Amino acid sequence: MPEPSAPPNSSRTGLTPRSIAIWSLVALVGAAGWAVLALSRGEEISAAWMLAAALGSYAIAYRFYSRFIANRVLKVDKTRATPAERLDNGVDFHPTDRRVLFGHHFAAVAGAGPLVGPVLAAQMGYLPGTIWIIVGVIFAGAVQDMVTLFFSTRRDGRSLGQMARDEIGPFGGAAALIAVFAIMIILLAVLALVIVNALAHSPWGVFSIGMTIPIALFMGVYLRVLRPGKVTEVSVIGVALLLLAIVAGGWVAESSLAETFTLEPGTLVIWMIVYGFLASVLPVWMLLAPRDYLSTFMKVGTIALLAIGVFVALPTLKMPAFTDFASRGDGPVFAGSMFPFVFITIACGALSGFHSLVSSGTTPKMVQKETQIRMIGYGAMLTESFVAVMAMITASIIDPGLFFAINSPAGMVGTTVQSASEAVTNFGFTVSPDLLAKAAADVEEASLLSRTGGAPTFALGMSEIFSAVVGGSAMKAFWYHFAIMFEALFILTTVDAGTRVGRFMLQDMLGNVYKPFRQVSWKPGVWFASAVVVGGWGYFLWVGVHDPLGGINQLFPLFGIANQLLAAVALAVCTTLLVKSGRLKWAWVTAVPLAWDVAVTLTASWQKIFSADPRVGFFAQRDKYQAGIDSGQVLPPAKSMDDMHTVVTNSTVDGVLSALFALLIIVVIADAGRVCWKAVTDPAGVKLSEVPYTESRIVAPAGLFPTAEEKAELVAAGLGPDGGVRADRGHGDRRDGGSGDEVPAGTGSA
Repeated sequence: MPEPSAPPNSSRTGLTPRSIAIWSLVALVGAAGWAVLALSRGEEISAAWMLAAALGSYAIAYRFYSRFIANRVLKVDKTRATPAERLDNGVDFHPTDRRVLFGHHFAAVAGAGPLVGPVLAAQMGYLPGTIWIIVGVIFAGAVQDMVTLFFSTRRDGRSLGQMARDEIGPFGGAAALIAVFAIMIILLAVLALVIVNALAHSPWGVFSIGMTIPIALFMGVYLRVLRPGKVTEVSVIGVALLLLAIVAGGWVAESSLAETFTLEPGTLVIWMIVYGFLASVLPVWMLLAPRDYLSTFMKVGTIALLAIGVFVALPTLKMPAFTDFASRGDGPVFAGSMFPFVFITIACGALSGFHSLVSSGTTPKMVQKETQIRMIGYGAMLTESFVAVMAMITASIIDPGLFFAINSPAGMVGTTVQSASEAVTNFGFTVSPDLLAKAAADVEEASLLSRTGGAPTFALGMSEIFSAVVGGSAMKAFWYHFAIMFEALFILTTVDAGTRVGRFMLQDMLGNVYKPFRQVSWKPGVWFASAVVVGGWGYFLWVGVHDPLGGINQLFPLFGIANQLLAAVALAVCTTLLVKSGRLKWAWVTAVPLAWDVAVTLTASWQKIFSADPRVGFFAQRDKYQAGIDSGQVLPPAKSMDDMHTVVTNSTVDGVLSALFALLIIVVIADAGRVCWKAVTDPAGVKLSEVPYTESRIVAPAGLFPTAEEKAELVAAGLGPDGGVRADRGHGDRRDGGSGDEVPAGTGSA
């Protein structure tokens, strides 16, 4: 198949002397940051250098690399109608203002990973994780998100698994469908568990996050009915209401209403299941997109303020660039060598398979213009990566001894500040009992020992930065608990969007058997598939909340590897589509990160299955606990012989699933390779499932702000800066239940 000709795209201007000077300065700032990080040894350096390296790299990557991919590799076409325009039905397909959609997409993909993964990876030192976060997102994570979004948009928003089936074939496609859906349920349950742990017994968090739901409903109706197209207006109102909800949460926590909003974990699970179902079945403009857009203000705003705080307070990186655990692989936070486990631990901050599900789920059904895919796909992932950099900073500015006391399990550090101090000394760091006690008292916690998982450490680092700028030590407790609530809000948006994406995936799968399911807005299918998805992750979550060793706790160790294996599926599908669509010379754009991801994830899978170290290998762990059962010993974390049997079962299940997932991914990649070879050797026989070209009636900017060329185009079309539908065009055909009514591009688009 011949390579597509270049479509008429906007904003193809060359570099002027002024812009060359500006971008040279940006490059120098980034290079200076990298030089300081890489060359400093044994001395503490300012965290601002890490920010300089990150921001400089992101700016260069977005301006040049993402533009190259969009214009040269993908050849996005602003004249081509997207599924949101052609199939608009006001339920799942809906042309959405680019700013609102950026907020939805970012909120949907930015979950627990960028907050806690870098914190845990700091065990190896700040440099390995920082390199992977920044380099990985530029060449792998953001590329995956943007390319997947592009190809799904060209296929009426098909899910990743269905694209694999359509383009790779029934065999590899079936393996992809099974692997993707199973991994999806595990990821959603893990994310939901983190939220339950953060909100349990927290009236402030429950009230503030609960209030985002009615605020989002109001915003959706405001944009759709009351003031169509007034995105800036509703944004101001929404942010004001959000800030009021956050402040009011503190009032509620100190009032007689505190008991009402103090919920047990089991109660939270029920409410989350109900919310996940409603977010999946209600029209996307009514709840899901406006709530994600609203959440983005808090997410991006808080992270931006945190970055400003770093530049103002100039905290130093106390964690070494490399620790001894990087070479030994026996760290107390997680066991395993730097390769591959740093790259598995830092999942979402650099490369995340979960993102490909959103990029082939809700987002492609709402994109106004193909030219916006660059900002939404690549730009949102860079933003999430910056969150990961901030998480690495919060972990690295804390005293290393305190870091390991917080993130090491109780079996290693004990339950007293004295025992923790001694254990940390054995790790090669020092921390006094007084410092451990003071750190807990400063944030009004009884103890910070063994607060594993990364979230408490992120909250502590955030409180250090914010209190240095506002309020001093007296405000540490406030900022710490604000950060805990912020993390819960950060993660919840991935659960609601993920449930809807899971519904799309299941409908695509069932549509291969019963065709009405292919109509993603067919109400019986919507309700049935939504119930199955929330029932799946809800079951594992419910059991996990009531059994410390059961339910999702059983599958939690699979989270990192499963997520990265999912990324391998996405990159394999994207590479296949590049080859099949005549873009063979550009296939390296996704093939190179695919090769790296496969090397990392399959190495990690091999070690988790076959390692003789029970801290690493699932089956070695099983043998250890089985031997304990045979000798009548109870080994931690088990507290009884029943717990010992549960650990044996969990280790066996995790080992078998690791092998199964790895095998399914190998099948997908092998079949993709076969299809690529066939496409190269017999280009005339290539068949693509891409929908035919339809001319777009929508005129809208590609980025956050219109360029001069776009402004002229908007004026010529008689439209304002937000864009809309050209008045000189017919309405065309609507499918999938579309109303046939004209819907302005910037309206009701939440």
